[in-house]
Amino acid sequence: MIRKSSTLPWRTRFAPERERARNAGTSRLDRYVSDGWAFGTDIGAETEPLWGTPEQTAWAAGESLMIVGPPGVGKITLAHQVILARLGVYTDVLDLPVAESRRVLYLAMDRPPQIAKALARHLGPKDEPTLRDRLRVWSGPLPTTLDKDPHLLAELAAAHQADTVVIDSLKDAVSRLTEDEAAIAYNNARQHALREGAQLLELHHQRKWTGDTPRDQRPVLDRVYGSTWFTSGAGSVLFIAGESGDPAVKVHHLKMVTGEIGPLPVIHNHQRGISYVEQTLDPLALLQASPEGLTPRELAAHLTDEPKPSRADVEKARRKLDQLAQAGHAEKAQGTAGGASRGQQATYRARRLVAVS
Repeated sequence: MIRKSSTLPWRTRFAPERERARNAGTSRLDRYVSDGWAFGTDIGAETEPLWGTPEQTAWAAGESLMIVGPPGVGKITLAHQVILARLGVYTDVLDLPVAESRRVLYLAMDRPPQIAKALARHLGPKDEPTLRDRLRVWSGPLPTTLDKDPHLLAELAAAHQADTVVIDSLKDAVSRLTEDEAAIAYNNARQHALREGAQLLELHHQRKWTGDTPRDQRPVLDRVYGSTWFTSGAGSVLFIAGESGDPAVKVHHLKMVTGEIGPLPVIHNHQRGISYVEQTLDPLALLQASPEGLTPRELAAHLTDEPKPSRADVEKARRKLDQLAQAGHAEKAQGTAGGASRGQQATYRARRLVAVS
């Protein structure tokens, strides 16, 4: 049986909704509406990354960056370097350039004294004018959690005239990390702040893992604590793998904007708060150190520390080698077709530099 309301012309049927829209005011309803051409060409226009290159973007404008890992592996150490680079104190982090920000708002909710001590490692008298003018720190809990007030994040950024907001950490900003409803509400807050022009850097933790084999311990998005909607709404996710206090860790790029970064073997200088990439596991350095060249499977074994890397890891290694070949750093010798046991993978060799007299 067809209800009478469905037989009415659409202009009549939706008259009550239009009346409510007029009463609510057009600014709220039209604020984020643009025509299709403007949406595709303006919002979708290519922009320089906040951290990284167009080919390897760690943090893209208009999309949040999430740094994840267990306690003590250097999440804050890495985040502080990115923040200070946004303020012009550094120019790059982990060999990737960082674009400057106008002002950063740091939500220091998780143990503010420790956050302050970690930040102090980087600072000298010359940095005082910059930090007094361009860094604002909220110390302690927020008035309410961001899932309960989805407009609070954008309002905080606007109130402190900040174009970058750091959330340290998500467990202190959301009431129930494991519940989808709270995660979706937080993502609403995240997207609202991004749409208002605030760039977001989020620190978060991994879930406890009970796997028995090394493969069970490998970083994947499922190891990020809480509802899947936290990572689903993020633009980029970096995972720091290691043990608490380790000076040597590995940074994995679990969710990418453009090309994958790493895995990067990273050394933390905890005394100075500086991190750098250990070049011995750089694909080009490995290739240059292998006179006979490397196959994708051999490179994958080096990068994963596994004698039998997965097919996905082999394909990632193949893409890295192809990128080196396209950039002129390597030469590719085609393999032979065949099954898993009969075929021969392509071999890549470092291209010799020819001296110019």
